[in-house]
Amino acid sequence: MYVTISDFIKEWNKEALLTQNVLDGLTDDSLKQKVYPEGRTLGRIVWHLTTCIPEYLVEFGLKIDEVKNAENIPTTAKEIAETFKSVSSYAAKVIEEQWTDGSLKEVQTAFGREQSNATIIMELIKHTVHHRGQITVLMRQVGIKPFGVYGPPKEDWIHLGVENPPL
Repeated sequence: MYVTISDFIKEWNKEALLTQNVLDGLTDDSLKQKVYPEGRTLGRIVWHLTTCIPEYLVEFGLKIDEVKNAENIPTTAKEIAETFKSVSSYAAKVIEEQWTDGSLKEVQTAFGREQSNATIIMELIKHTVHHRGQITVLMRQVGIKPFGVYGPPKEDWIHLGVENPPL
């Protein structure tokens, strides 16, 4: 749980950088990969992850510009990655400017439950991590080696003297 805005910003920036590194590995063709035949595409998931950040913050009382043309999923991975970079940086700035350490203790209704603002912004990070996991699996499905988030991808284990476990 965050007790200071600074604590949150440090973690937000760390997680945003990890997500950015994953997004920077996407290709335009990879955006078409679907979770399952009737499911979302990788591009839709990444765009949702990007556009929901300001939408989420607005929902909980912060004044932040939402992504323009959020209903239109870009067709290039570069545009999505650049938008995520801008949005995640802007979100940190807005929280830092509009909330104080005391704001984190304030309680409001979130998803049908009474939660502190500290919990609400922690959930935003968890939401980002959740979708980042989906993205890395879909990247694998289209043959892209994902960026190692909390450790190296299996292709890089050899550099650490670790062998791939048997299938």
